[in-house]
Amino acid sequence: MTETVARKDTRAAEPTTGPLSADELALIDAYWRAANYLSVGQIYLFDNPLLRRPLRIEDVKPRLLGHWGTTPGLNFVYVHLNRVIKRDDLNAIFVTGPGHGGPGIVANVYLEGTYSEFYPHVGRDEEGLRRLFRQFSFPGGIPSHVAAEIPGSINEGGELGYSLAHAYGAAFDNPDLLVCCVVGDGEAETGPLATSWHSNKFLNPRTDGAVLPILHLNGYKIANPTFLARIPEDELRALFEGYGYAPRFVTGSDPTSMHQLMAATLDEVLAEIRAIQQRARAGADSSRPRWPMIVLRTPKGWTGPSEVDGVPIEGTFRSHQVPLADLAHRPDLLRRLEEWLRSYRPDELFDETGALRPEIAALAPRGDRRMGANPHANGGLLTRPLELPDFRDYAVDVPEPGVTTAEATRVLGAYLRDVIARNPTNFRLMGPDETNSNRLSAVFETTDRAWVAERLPEDDHLAPDGRVMEVLSEHLCQGWLEGYLLTGRHGLFNSYEAFIHIVDSMFNQFAKWLEVSNRIPWRRPVPSLTYLLSSHVWRQDHNGFSHQDPGFIDIAVNKKADVIRVYLPPDANCLLSVTDHCLRSRQYVNIIVAGKQPALQYLSMEEAIAHCARGVGVWEWASNDDGDPDVVLACAGDIPTLETLAAAALLREHLPDLKVRVVNVVDLMRLQPPSEHPHGLPDAEFDALFTRDRPVIFAYHGYPWLIHRLTYRRTNHDELHVRGYKEEGTTTTPFDMVMLNDLDRFHLVMDVIDRVPGLAQRAVGLRQRMVDERLRARAHTRETGDDAPKVRDWVWPGSRPPEHAGVDARRGEPA
Repeated sequence: MTETVARKDTRAAEPTTGPLSADELALIDAYWRAANYLSVGQIYLFDNPLLRRPLRIEDVKPRLLGHWGTTPGLNFVYVHLNRVIKRDDLNAIFVTGPGHGGPGIVANVYLEGTYSEFYPHVGRDEEGLRRLFRQFSFPGGIPSHVAAEIPGSINEGGELGYSLAHAYGAAFDNPDLLVCCVVGDGEAETGPLATSWHSNKFLNPRTDGAVLPILHLNGYKIANPTFLARIPEDELRALFEGYGYAPRFVTGSDPTSMHQLMAATLDEVLAEIRAIQQRARAGADSSRPRWPMIVLRTPKGWTGPSEVDGVPIEGTFRSHQVPLADLAHRPDLLRRLEEWLRSYRPDELFDETGALRPEIAALAPRGDRRMGANPHANGGLLTRPLELPDFRDYAVDVPEPGVTTAEATRVLGAYLRDVIARNPTNFRLMGPDETNSNRLSAVFETTDRAWVAERLPEDDHLAPDGRVMEVLSEHLCQGWLEGYLLTGRHGLFNSYEAFIHIVDSMFNQFAKWLEVSNRIPWRRPVPSLTYLLSSHVWRQDHNGFSHQDPGFIDIAVNKKADVIRVYLPPDANCLLSVTDHCLRSRQYVNIIVAGKQPALQYLSMEEAIAHCARGVGVWEWASNDDGDPDVVLACAGDIPTLETLAAAALLREHLPDLKVRVVNVVDLMRLQPPSEHPHGLPDAEFDALFTRDRPVIFAYHGYPWLIHRLTYRRTNHDELHVRGYKEEGTTTTPFDMVMLNDLDRFHLVMDVIDRVPGLAQRAVGLRQRMVDERLRARAHTRETGDDAPKVRDWVWPGSRPPEHAGVDARRGEPA
């Protein structure tokens, strides 16, 4: 049996009285009509922007692109926020969840004057209107959704789900900022958005700003109803009360009643927000507040065509995009479009020059108080450099290469501890409940986990003012950090390597934002988004196949070279140097892959700094080639580096006449030519390192084909043989993991024998011995559950094992 749900009539039963005087009401409605008119004009008009003459088909764009359905609701919210911003001198920004409401946001930043300041060729006159309309969803113009090109935006509207996380990220450590976030009811169905409602458990009313979520219920997505619009109001209220909010409902379609109701509701919730903050900042209330939010229910396509050919449009899914289409073949619809546009009475809104009439324009705030001009929406204007400790003070002492052991991320944790201490309102560490697991626990010597919800005595490091943001949602961590960075602050996102894939799409959107921002002169550079990927593929032997995936790097390097940086530090000192560099950078996505388990250390701090500055280099202490190698052993990543060095040692021992060069890669993008990436090595330098004609056995952290992709233009590419992760994994031992993927030292020696000319016959006995060693190592794991001691405890030969295998992670001194 199918249940039929009648569409609710929202056109009646609202009061017409409220806080607005008759003059205020008339002006607010006029401003809203102007925004709606400009929105429709952007979707449809190529010329004749103020209908100075009857509309002709030549005045209409040949391709009608854009989305009308959500736009009038966004315009409605924007004008009402303008009223309270101007009245109360609020510091506020507008985050747009329904991304395809782009024409509305463009209309509003144009009406307030911001758009013409950033784009002077789009003036505030009739010609400016023509250009405004023409550029929208047009070749050489701007996108149909909210994007980096739009002043006042910090939320890419191309993909839904991230607006509320961005809003909270913007509010953290911004005590005077109000972030209004309109959440579309279609967007509310996404997983990231559904989790984002819980961000109120992390917002500290004493030190953070406020977020005002406005759930915009217009009932439909592209073709289907939205489920939040189809549940009873008491159930919807209970849902948001369960999330910890105090919801208010603004429901209707009659403009007069809705303006009064929205004005009254905004006055009420803003007073409540002020009261919450005042109590917390006076020390009178330390409990978690119940923040207000608004549920705004309006018809989809509000004020648009009510029906076409007897089929309902307004209030249905049919108004989602372009309500009137095929105008070239339907003169009657062209007349309907003109009637629709004239219903906003543009002659009352714009003067004879095409400028918004001054009494209407006066409703908008001035200067930086305009939401399109607020510096928080162009965070590079507000960015303060981090005060960073000298990372060299945390160095691991490496008296000899390949002997000392340390946990690289534990060493880094001490550095991050002091970064947090020196930047108590400007830096946050985010991750999905893995700070301790990823060995960054030293940060808890100076801070706690941010937590405003209930706390129990047995809890570990929870406090409202904690600088570590942990929640078991990579989406939420990413969204918070994006909002934090885009409003001018700094942070780092640590995650298990395999599960960073959860935010692949969010990363894509953010990288595209940076790419576009680089082409916009008024967008100032913001601090880089830096990922620390630990618990990586080669040391997830205990968790098994589900935790073994190094493919995020492959996703990242698909983006433009201007914004992507990938680092694979081989040891702790290199990790310190790389991280310091990344935290100082702007306008990049940095990916750092580093292990957390005890591992051999290779370079002193000064050597590490030089090596990381080069990005790639020969390790002369591990090489014996005298400048003319028979084979190059290259490596990128901590475990590939270990196996490469062990293979080099075996070759030295068993084939002492073979000239071997060891090359380590820290900056993966050095492998590309300079024409493809700013960090790329010139061909002459690449050839000097990797030779023009000698075999190169490359042990790589991730999927091997990426190295081929980065180097396919190089002279010696045909001699390049890459070993990496081959999607072979299970719960096993660390060395069995590398054997499963043919990345182990014995297999690397076999590769050298197979590929160096003339070596196959001469070294046939050694090759057979390597096969036997692999079999013995495999049998040992199956019998004992552990790796053979000679593999597990291997150190670089000729070195004396230290008395103490560990180090003090705080200062890098012997434990």
